[in-house]
Amino acid sequence: MDASLSTSSNPFDTLAQLAGGYCVARCLHVVAGIGLADHLEETPRSAEELAAELQVHPEALARMMRLLAAHGVFEVHEGAFKHSAASRLLRQDHPQSLKAFAKMFGLPVFWQIFEGLEHSLQTGRPAAEKVIPEGLWDYFGTHAEENRIFNAAMTSKSFGQAAGVMAAYDFSGFETIGDIGGGRGHLLAAVLQKAPNAKGILFDLPNVVEDASELASDRLELQAGNFFKDPLPACDGYLLMEIIHDWADEEAVKILKAIRQSAPEGAKLLVIEQLISPDQGPHWSKMLDIHMLALLGGRQRSLPEYQHLFEQSGFRLARMVPTVADVSILEAVPV
Repeated sequence: MDASLSTSSNPFDTLAQLAGGYCVARCLHVVAGIGLADHLEETPRSAEELAAELQVHPEALARMMRLLAAHGVFEVHEGAFKHSAASRLLRQDHPQSLKAFAKMFGLPVFWQIFEGLEHSLQTGRPAAEKVIPEGLWDYFGTHAEENRIFNAAMTSKSFGQAAGVMAAYDFSGFETIGDIGGGRGHLLAAVLQKAPNAKGILFDLPNVVEDASELASDRLELQAGNFFKDPLPACDGYLLMEIIHDWADEEAVKILKAIRQSAPEGAKLLVIEQLISPDQGPHWSKMLDIHMLALLGGRQRSLPEYQHLFEQSGFRLARMVPTVADVSILEAVPV
């Protein structure tokens, strides 16, 4: 949702835009789902032309595109539509494509979970536990198409984040880097390219590691396990990118303590997360915080909150490294 929605000087407009603003999000989900941006090049095109190709209703498409253009997605040019910087990210062939990311937020299960958000308000627990008692991860394990969209969304988002991390941090001093909960290994692979003398260990659940089997090499080892139950590898560098925000404080401390138990002296832990902005205005981190509450019972945290987690887990925050992406690198060392 556009930041201007909650900063209007007109109180009615502020409330109306927020209360009914879900239609903006839903229009974005729908046009991402039909691949609209892939049919739009740099030359403006009419809604009629686009609708004929996509086999949708031309007037309805024009009205949805008009609304999205008002929020920075697409631009209106002499009665036709062309790309904006945001809508280009909805193209499948964009190197930082967020097409799958937009589609993910439109998954029916996400909408159903947010229908139950009052459960989170009343209990502090994830609304998901009321809608899908088996939990989000098990749900994806039995819904292949939704799992595919979710994985594609996380992968596409990670490429942009990884580029920002690579530009901000020097990994050349590490010998062995463990990516804990590293998914399909996109971040670790990028790190090893920047640190040609290092070796890497990708640690994640067995089914996740299996999906990343093509990455295995003499420099990248795959290790299956559960960071709540199984010993973690001994490394001089550890990566945790957007793992801690999935969990409440108790579980977060358990993960960090597990790393501390395996970390040799002199090791460094790099927690890569989006910090809650201290600015009082709209910011994606504050919206993401509610997604984490509703979906998983996790949370976005401020820098002092991460410092507190480190202190409870046997680490000390050494420094915070900002990146040009939407994440910061928190470098912690054992105490």
